[in-house]
Amino acid sequence: YVCSTWGNNHFKTFDGDIYQFPGICEYNFASDCRESYKEFSVQIQRALNSNNHPVIQYILITVKDFTVYLTPKLAVVDGQIVKTPYYSSGLLIESNDIYTKVYAKIGLVLIWNQEDALMVELDSKFNNYTCGLCGDYNGIPIYNEFINGGDYNSITYGNLQKINKPNDNCEDPDETQALPSCNEHRAECERLLTSSAFADCHSRLNVEMYVQACMQDKCACKGNEDSFCLCSTISEYSRQCSHAGGRPGEWRTEHFC
Repeated sequence: YVCSTWGNNHFKTFDGDIYQFPGICEYNFASDCRESYKEFSVQIQRALNSNNHPVIQYILITVKDFTVYLTPKLAVVDGQIVKTPYYSSGLLIESNDIYTKVYAKIGLVLIWNQEDALMVELDSKFNNYTCGLCGDYNGIPIYNEFINGGDYNSITYGNLQKINKPNDNCEDPDETQALPSCNEHRAECERLLTSSAFADCHSRLNVEMYVQACMQDKCACKGNEDSFCLCSTISEYSRQCSHAGGRPGEWRTEHFC
């Protein structure tokens, strides 16, 4: 079971909901939320890079008694910069130029592409025990996370996951913002995501969710055709397909992504 975030502020919960949340504070991405002993937490902080694209600036992980702080270039464990691969009881951190991976024996695997995309895989023993942007992991993908007795939208939900830090002056995204429908981009997004390169993926993933995310990307880019606009959701679809045991074909070309 995988929760991920990528590209233009997209999130996919453990239960499979996909939503958009453009917050730039520090947030609880996924944590063990049992009352007594919490085994892990993962917090993220996003920011806009020089091209005005949202990227993850750092990730803060606590596993039992360890605190791991990751930036694109560094891994810091309990306040000390460490060389990777780093191994300590029940914890392994690997990194190369393309991604950073953390394996924790308690049943957590984290993979970050050091830019916009983060994936966390959790053991099913955490069913029903998690909270954060990744949701409650109860196996029911009907927007439980958002309904919850009131008319939640994804921005209200995201704002609730903020980690309150002293003298933190980041702004919450506006909860009254409605996302545009972006339907004019449907044909292009469907064409890209159902291309023959992804033939092995269609039975494994719900393509419609990624088509919706791609449509939102196209809207947000306002005709600005840089690779981030289109490629981030297609890359995510490709990663999720591999993760689900599929074999995506070669979809990148010299002229595309």
